[in-house]
Amino acid sequence: MAPYPGGRARTVALPGGGVIDNGQHILIGAYRETLALMSRVGVDVDSLLMRRPLELRYPDGSGLKVTAGPPLVGFALGVLTARGWTFAARRDFLRTAWYWWRDGMRNPGVATVTELCAGLPETVRAGLIEPLCVAAMNTHADEACATIFLRILADALFAARGGSDLLLPRVGLSDLLPKRATQWLEQRGATVVLGRRVNVVEAATDRWLVDGELFDDVVLACPANEAARIVRLIVPSWSAQADALRHEPIATVYLRRPGPALKLPMLALRADGDNPAQFVFDLEVLGPSQGTLAFVVSGAAPWLFDGLDALVQRVRSQALRELPGQFNGELPAVVHAAAERRATFACTPRLQRPSMAVAPGLVAAGDYVEGPYPATLEGAVRSGLRAARNILQSE
Repeated sequence: MAPYPGGRARTVALPGGGVIDNGQHILIGAYRETLALMSRVGVDVDSLLMRRPLELRYPDGSGLKVTAGPPLVGFALGVLTARGWTFAARRDFLRTAWYWWRDGMRNPGVATVTELCAGLPETVRAGLIEPLCVAAMNTHADEACATIFLRILADALFAARGGSDLLLPRVGLSDLLPKRATQWLEQRGATVVLGRRVNVVEAATDRWLVDGELFDDVVLACPANEAARIVRLIVPSWSAQADALRHEPIATVYLRRPGPALKLPMLALRADGDNPAQFVFDLEVLGPSQGTLAFVVSGAAPWLFDGLDALVQRVRSQALRELPGQFNGELPAVVHAAAERRATFACTPRLQRPSMAVAPGLVAAGDYVEGPYPATLEGAVRSGLRAARNILQSE
């Protein structure tokens, strides 16, 4: 329904000229369906994505880096060489991770990630578990579902070589996939209509009317609240389940960096009540924007309570405290700030997500439908593939 493709992962125009992404998205090597889709529509994945081993380093150099090689070996070496961790912290985390892996990465019977990791040292919980959890699930560890967190760790860290690699976009998000996907569709005869909101979907014998136009099948590839609105009179129970999902915001604050570039394209930050951002990305290192740092605040609801402007001021102060050398000791200038108020559903324990099948010939595709992943690009792509297969198999 927007006048441009891409949804929550797109490039936007700045009021004073130029463009910037509406948020800082990343992929990981385990996103095999997303990467396959990108390649299928003509994206040169190797040149447009910077691939790096998973590295959660803080400005002081502490943190963990997963080394290249077989996943279990790379993970173990990363833990053993983690900077700023005591021997006891390394030992305890390796032992706990071994128990998880030995038991098939199955939930031992706890609800939240905090409960799952209760026995780990504070260094590991605060320095690794919480940032990994909020980055992957956009839900803080004390509310996040332990079962899904273990599934993420299994696929990223233990399943395949390179699964935990970070894939950082070198170009704007619109150029990374949405524009190329639209062109691919149009080249194959598809009609792509932008800037049009669907108002009514109605059953018509064994077909469907969409705003009066007849179709064999319909895929609801839209946010959960829009899908709920469209089918409210058709399948009220499905609509109610989609409407009941609680959503979490993500905010991104782009600041001008007059000083030197960061040593790494991405750094973790020590977030707390006074410091909202969990990560910072140097866009000049990645390529698309010179002298700009993107500070990401996941699970941003507590900080957005006082409004986006108040959050921006807190991020500016945090940036100066944690990265004084990049700002020459002066409060940084703001390039842009954006908040996706409904960025993802809150990935909480025992969450009942709506099914892909809504009615015969009517299916839903989105990162919120029932599945093993949280609200991620990979989850969205996999749900779209499932929806397409469901329709093709029913013909």
